[in-house]
Amino acid sequence: MNTLEIITLKESEILDFASEELKKYLERMDPERDILIQKGVNYKADRENTIYLGTIDQFALEEPKVEDPRFDDGIYIDVSSGKGMISGTNERSVLLGVYRFLRELGCRWIRPGKDGEIIPKKDVSLVDVKVVEEASYRHRGICIEGAVSYENVFDIIDWSPKVGFNSYFIQFREGYTFFDRWYSHTNNPLKEKEPFSVDKAREFVRSLEKEIKRRGLLYHAVGHGWTCEPFGIPGLGWDLYEGEVPEDYIKYTAEINGKRGLWEGIPLNTNLCYSNPEVRRIITDSIVEYLEKHPYIDLLHFWLADGANNQCECEECRKTLPSDFYVMMLNELDEKLTSKGIDTKIVFLLYVDLLWPPEKEHIKNPDRFIMMFAPITRSYSDTFKPIDTPIGIPEYRRNKLAFPKNIEENIAFLKEWQKIFKGDSFDFDYHLMWAHYADPGYMDITRIIYEDIKNLKIIGLNGLISCQIQRMFFPTGLPMYVMASTLWDDGIDLEKLINEYLTDSFGSDGTLVKEYLDKLSLLFDPPVLRKERPPSPGFIENFAKIREILNGFESVIKRNLPVQSSAIYKSWLYLDYHRRMVDKLSQILESIFKNDINSAVEVWEELKLMLQREEDVLQAVFDLFEFTSVFERIIKLASGQSPA
Repeated sequence: MNTLEIITLKESEILDFASEELKKYLERMDPERDILIQKGVNYKADRENTIYLGTIDQFALEEPKVEDPRFDDGIYIDVSSGKGMISGTNERSVLLGVYRFLRELGCRWIRPGKDGEIIPKKDVSLVDVKVVEEASYRHRGICIEGAVSYENVFDIIDWSPKVGFNSYFIQFREGYTFFDRWYSHTNNPLKEKEPFSVDKAREFVRSLEKEIKRRGLLYHAVGHGWTCEPFGIPGLGWDLYEGEVPEDYIKYTAEINGKRGLWEGIPLNTNLCYSNPEVRRIITDSIVEYLEKHPYIDLLHFWLADGANNQCECEECRKTLPSDFYVMMLNELDEKLTSKGIDTKIVFLLYVDLLWPPEKEHIKNPDRFIMMFAPITRSYSDTFKPIDTPIGIPEYRRNKLAFPKNIEENIAFLKEWQKIFKGDSFDFDYHLMWAHYADPGYMDITRIIYEDIKNLKIIGLNGLISCQIQRMFFPTGLPMYVMASTLWDDGIDLEKLINEYLTDSFGSDGTLVKEYLDKLSLLFDPPVLRKERPPSPGFIENFAKIREILNGFESVIKRNLPVQSSAIYKSWLYLDYHRRMVDKLSQILESIFKNDINSAVEVWEELKLMLQREEDVLQAVFDLFEFTSVFERIIKLASGQSPA
């Protein structure tokens, strides 16, 4: 027979999507075969040319076993000679199982978008796949950052379950600042600013929420803004507020140096007078109201203001740590949500001032909450590890805090919180926000990500939500591929992952690409560029060696550019553009280390212009806004200017 049936055992938008995805890719693999989607009730093991989709309870399977089927993913795939089942612990897991089945058949998604797909030809009636697995970590997600178009976010949401992620986080109520950076073409004067509004951002988010739910992804939402939005002050981003500040809001703001008002003119960075019960009531009532209007949110993030050393110094606030007031609000919020019958999980964070745990308060209902460790000041030249010798945390000194940089100090704060909170938790980290810019080969940061994830269980965390730029595939998507793969299976071998990904992305010369990128990462010496280690005596000569490597590899790139596969061709094309960019970067950094700032500025202007002109070619994989912002700060610091 030349027909294959896909039968879903449940009426479900997610299972419908899973069946459509399976049909779409199998048709591309085996174009001569007719593939039909049907609804069914019972699994019939002996039915030929049929693949059933459903959750493990529908097949009466005893494995995989997970702690919480709503949040934990496990897959059961048993297909022999083109018939059998793809199942999971929840409907999202069924979709993850479909993609895993397709990967076992040779499908690859090396980056978001159609030009990242590699789909082999195969007779699907002959395939045999048996996989039974549970994900190593519960929380496996991406958080929006950088500058993005609607299509960029759609593509990464679409891509993320294909490689094993299970969550997506849209910060703020409407993610306006991230979209506006793109549509305003900030940092690219060669592009004309496009009309964009808060309403348009909200329209985008509503549409993207449907895509998140269609895939069954766990939807994280908001985080920023709870210290201003409930009081009528927009919290759209980190820009100065140009509107009128109502007097009845100012009385609620933190008193610092004897004054109340917006902290440095930015609502998002303005903490409040948390000893005031009215402040706590307004915030918690607003969260309840928001969840009543947005019941599809799986995990709502409740954060205080951004920034640091900006807590209220009034007489009442000084008596109590910010984290004590924070826990008061968490408990008050839980009571209100419980009374309304709302079971949404609330994410609270350990971040800057809130790294110091409460001294008096405790969380009364741990099942309501998930603890998020956000070590934003940490080093990315070292990895998480268990602390053999206990390290004490410094005394809390209001608005005079120095935040931990090394790994051991950061984990010491986490351990103090873990003494008082035993519930679910995850790492919210920034490997691919700024730190990767010190590693143009991406090989060093890939290995840091891998080791960090392997050690999450050891330090008591159940996964990672990566706060990062979304267009993070230049020169490759290796860091994200390794992140997704290791979150799913923390026992997987790193070198195997690297070789697999680079061979998939570049074909038979993938091993040469690995050697090339390894050399770039080694010679740029990321800890030195991050100012976490002094340069070695011969460090400046590294930049000339980098240019020799770039010149020597150009012939490898040129001979591969004519390849027929669209995905592999794009990989080589991006690598060629990357080679040109890294050549300029090496000149800029060499000049900075030689204190020749004029030469550095001159080449930087050349590089910016080159990237601005080529932005349309690189847009899907390279965030020009964030790259420019980071290196503008580096240039300004080198020339003695304020980076602000």
